[in-house]
This record gives sequence, C-alpha cells and structure tokens, in this order.
Amino acid sequence: MIPELELVFKKYETFVKQLDGVFGTVQQQYSDCVKCKLECSDCCHALFDLSLVEALYINAKFLENVAGEKKSKILECANTSDRKIYQLKRKAFKAVEAGEKSEEQVLLEMAAERIRCPLLNEESQCDLYASRPATCRLYGIPTAIAGRGHTCGLSAFKTGESYPTVNLDSVHTKLHELSCEIVEVLQSTHVNMGDVLMPLSMALLTVFDETYLGMDTDKKKPEDSRA
Repeated sequence: MIPELELVFKKYETFVKQLDGVFGTVQQQYSDCVKCKLECSDCCHALFDLSLVEALYINAKFLENVAGEKKSKILECANTSDRKIYQLKRKAFKAVEAGEKSEEQVLLEMAAERIRCPLLNEESQCDLYASRPATCRLYGIPTAIAGRGHTCGLSAFKTGESYPTVNLDSVHTKLHELSCEIVEVLQSTHVNMGDVLMPLSMALLTVFDETYLGMDTDKKKPEDSRA
C-alpha cells in the first residue's frame, strides 16, 4: 500500500462504520421491514459506481486478502462484468446522445440492471464483506438520491409511509471529499482525479500504481556531496 493513503483510508473506515451504525439503528427499529440476512445477495447484483477512495480501498484489500486461484477466478469474473457494464453504459450514452431517451430515463433503466458482483462467491457470500463499499452497507434500508427514494425490493417498507431515510447525496459528498483529499496527499498531477467514478469490477482490475495516480516519481534526490 502507498503509505500516503493510510490516513485517508482510516478516515474512510471511520465514515463507513458510522454508516453501519445508521443501518443497525434502522434495522433495530424496523426489524420487520429489513430483510437482510446471510446469503441474501440482492444487493450484490446492483449496478453502481465507486468513488476514488472506495476504488483504491477495495483494490488494496483485495490484493492484501486474496491470492492464488481464488484471485484469478475473481479477476476473470470482474473482466466479464466490466465488459457487460461498458456495453450497457455505451448503449445508454448513445440513446441519450441520439435523443431517444432522457438522461433521467436512462438512469432509471440502468438502476434496474442486474450484474453479478465479482466478489460474490458460490456460497452467495461476499469475499470481502468487511471491506464492502458504502452502497452495499446501506442497501436494504430506505435511501434517497436527488430527492428520489429507494429501498430493497425484498424489504417490507411500504410506499407512502414515512421512514428514516439516508440521504445518499450527503454520503457521496463525503466520499468525494475523501477522494479529493487523496489527490492532495499524493500531490497528484491529475488534479481532477477526485471526480473519478468506476464500477467495482474495474476497481479490482486496475493497477493503481504511481503512474496511474499521477505521482511525481522523477524528483531528483539530493546529490551526494561526498568528494
């Protein structure tokens, strides 16, 4: 792991623990509505992007904890998933560009797409559950983004009734702040890198080396002053 990332990762871990606390509170208050349980993988087929900080974090944890044949198999699945996601996004972009569909309509259709997460194993469990992204941690309780509410289709929350709802816009704002902080601590030449969004599949496949991150590796070391 690049040492400069450790402090930002700790801040990220603190933040997602807070999200876990929010989920736990809602689950306790509405235990009859939250249907999350072991081997339930509905959220593991949802299509969403990761912020830079999440992408770097899940990539680091993947490299730390997965190896050998298991690693190869996950990367193979990630490659397959990433190709499908690319095709879906390309098709959606062309539809908007041609005026065939509105951006809002395309976003709703993309949200309904189902693609298996490469980290979902044959036992219907996540191979990196402890390091899962923010979206995974909140799936199953009421959320809202851009004023539009959403909850898991398997839950028992009823339309038209009022429930505690997580504002995902605020969550994404915090993740963006942490992503921009990474750009600062790395002194990256890619000044807009904090705006990067990518699917989890791409986060697993990407090599986040110093070149990718825009780190200046050409700084000259002080010359040896010895005669």
